[in-house]
Amino acid sequence: MLSHVDENGQANMVDVSLKDVTLRDASAEAFISMSKLAFEQVMLNQNKKGDVLGVARIAGIQGAKKCADLIPLCHPLALSKVAVDFELDEENSQIKITSYCKLAGKTGVEMEALTAVSVASLTLFDMCKAADPLMEISGMRVTQKAGGKNGSWQRD
Repeated sequence: MLSHVDENGQANMVDVSLKDVTLRDASAEAFISMSKLAFEQVMLNQNKKGDVLGVARIAGIQGAKKCADLIPLCHPLALSKVAVDFELDEENSQIKITSYCKLAGKTGVEMEALTAVSVASLTLFDMCKAADPLMEISGMRVTQKAGGKNGSWQRD
């Protein structure tokens, strides 16, 4: 039986009340490619909308905290740590967005990590679209997770 469908085929939030509390974490990444002009504005902090990376970092953290409000069957979680970071690739005019989420709880934080990079990417797009409306967001994926019944793994 599918975990998010009840015996009548209806969407169902999984009952995690009997699961053990364990330390869990997950990381995710996404990429945004943009024109050289838009990238230079970000890199030199010269975008007319202000500190693009600072605003995107806060947006990503808020996104992780609001994951259960956005994804219907996600459990609301008391996250103990959310980090959002950026790596600027000047040669390719691309920004790598990474996130890390952690908690002691009964369910994993993969969706929160994905939501963090998604919202941070969308914020970068919003703040840079005047300089480059043709930006592309790509490569969103979980890069590692630890804890829980299924154990830990890391993408190569």
